[in-house]
Amino acid sequence: MSSSTPLEWIKVANVTDLPSGRVMTVTARTTSICLSHFEGQWSAMDNRCPHQGGPLGEGSIETGVDGKCWIRCPWHGWDFDPLTGKPPGGHEDAGQKIFPLEIRGEEVLVGLERSPPNPRTVSDRMAETMVNWGIKHVFGMVGHSNLGLAEAIRRRVADGQMSYIGIRHEGAASFACSGYAKLSGHPAACLTIAGPGATNLLTGLWDAKVDRAPVLALTGQVQTQVFGPGAFQDIDLASAFAAVSRFSQTTLPSSNHAELVSLACKTALVERDVSHLIFPDDVQTLPAGDAPAGSPSGRIASPVVLPNPQEVEASLEMIDEARRPIIVMGYGAIDARAEVIALAEALNAPVLTTFKAKGLIPDSHPNAGGVLGRSGTPIASWFMNEADLIIALGSSFANHTGIEPSKPIIQVDFERMQLGKFHPVTLPIWGEIAATVSAWREQIPERANAVDQGPELAERWRIWRDEKTSRLAADQSNGLSSAFVFDVLGRKIPHDAVIAVDVGNNTYSFGRYFEPTGQRILMSGYLGSIGFAFPAALGAWAATQDLPEYAGRKVISISGDGGFGQYAMEFNTAVKYGIDVTHILLNNSQLGKISKEQRAGEWPVWQTDLHNPSFGVFARLCGGFGARVTKPEQLDDAIVEALAFKGPALVEIITNPELI
Repeated sequence: MSSSTPLEWIKVANVTDLPSGRVMTVTARTTSICLSHFEGQWSAMDNRCPHQGGPLGEGSIETGVDGKCWIRCPWHGWDFDPLTGKPPGGHEDAGQKIFPLEIRGEEVLVGLERSPPNPRTVSDRMAETMVNWGIKHVFGMVGHSNLGLAEAIRRRVADGQMSYIGIRHEGAASFACSGYAKLSGHPAACLTIAGPGATNLLTGLWDAKVDRAPVLALTGQVQTQVFGPGAFQDIDLASAFAAVSRFSQTTLPSSNHAELVSLACKTALVERDVSHLIFPDDVQTLPAGDAPAGSPSGRIASPVVLPNPQEVEASLEMIDEARRPIIVMGYGAIDARAEVIALAEALNAPVLTTFKAKGLIPDSHPNAGGVLGRSGTPIASWFMNEADLIIALGSSFANHTGIEPSKPIIQVDFERMQLGKFHPVTLPIWGEIAATVSAWREQIPERANAVDQGPELAERWRIWRDEKTSRLAADQSNGLSSAFVFDVLGRKIPHDAVIAVDVGNNTYSFGRYFEPTGQRILMSGYLGSIGFAFPAALGAWAATQDLPEYAGRKVISISGDGGFGQYAMEFNTAVKYGIDVTHILLNNSQLGKISKEQRAGEWPVWQTDLHNPSFGVFARLCGGFGARVTKPEQLDDAIVEALAFKGPALVEIITNPELI
């Protein structure tokens, strides 16, 4: 360093922070320094031991047999002179860098050269490509094997191109990405280290995969030179992620780095699946020069698939002959809601939904028939029994739904493998649902044979609502009933809210009692993973920040005590980032669904009871809003206060496990 080079003097400590005879780690800008204080002298040395990178600031000052003081590395005992940085013997080609240091009053300052512009790395190029593909949010945990990639993401965050949420458990990151994608249809990214950080993603990624939600997983990895032999946290990530990811590739020095990201993002979007990129530690910081970032320009085509005209004609003949047609709308019809509802109105037919599709037609609509299946209503079951034609749109015919296979069925789906997947159907049609329904609407003839099922729908709703009202009279002295809880929520939750629901008795009760009036509902559909709701709500909230069409929507999550306990510490995450999510927690102090299944199977109820804290107090200790409801008259006010709170809020409701 030339004596004429100007230095930037940076405060790293106060003199009272470090007693004599001690060392400590300090940071100046991004430079890690071992600060030492001994015999009235101060020194600032490069903190990284040249042996294996041990942190010298976590070591000690030792007096050698020569009577001199030495800084000793805590990992392997290498010694360095604190004033010169030289090891014993003073070899000119060995030792540590010593930084200029000054004591000014009570402050310790270290002098660094002015920072040159940061060199553009492989990670920068790949992060720039992610931005171009619309990756706006990253959920994850920064750690030792992803630091180069994390720095590239930090730069994008500093530039306002990305947002980052640091979670407490990597499983929450992948569930948040799943919730983000289920609401928006766009991928977010989850970031982890190698080894256990990466494997912790798998449950949330499987949730996204089986529900066809696009996600981009970014996992650190050990250095390429130690692949395979069993280095610390070295596992075969390509094999570990092979089943869950549609696209999974390792970033190598010779890779086309922008193209890897483009293919990963395209696969996630087009296939609505999980893409995975592995980043070895040493590759992350390789120079990228001015190599261009990738983009989606010229890479994505329109998703519209038009149905076969002959199949449209055949289906119209079936529709014309039916007297009591019903429509079963699955989650695959999410982007065709308006067209499906218009078709139902033209046919005077009820629309039943799968549980995953709950809310795609408001229950207040005259053609709504509620949810079909185990989590549904007797209204939907009645119309399924009476139907002489089933028009199934975007439904996968899961066994929980209960679509009767013996009836005439027209099935429309934009995925050919979903058509007749579990059993033959009368007429499978491959086509995008909105395009197919629009083709029907243009040609639907006068319907002389059809019955107007509207009056029957209204009557069935009256019968069911009378039944729900009667259940409100149950004795709630030992905990509130689900019918009562969801009656209050139905009156208080905003019509345009986003609701993430969990798994368990709370979810069955939600399907049965809550009448959506326009809310978007997210759930762990085919995986059915307990713990989904709260981290998915974090992801949904992020989508409301990134995408204008969801701006201002209230985000709510609903779970039991077992589900919330899986990722309870993410409430701290919500507090840290000011995430405006309201969590409704139905606490019956047990895994109630499992208790119910044990009784139904004539098993003894065993190991399903739970020991819980006061979750309302827990929420307040974290810094959010918390309320605990034990009496029916407390619930309305608690819900109103929680929804009005600007930030994370939790309402714990003590419920009766028998009143579901």
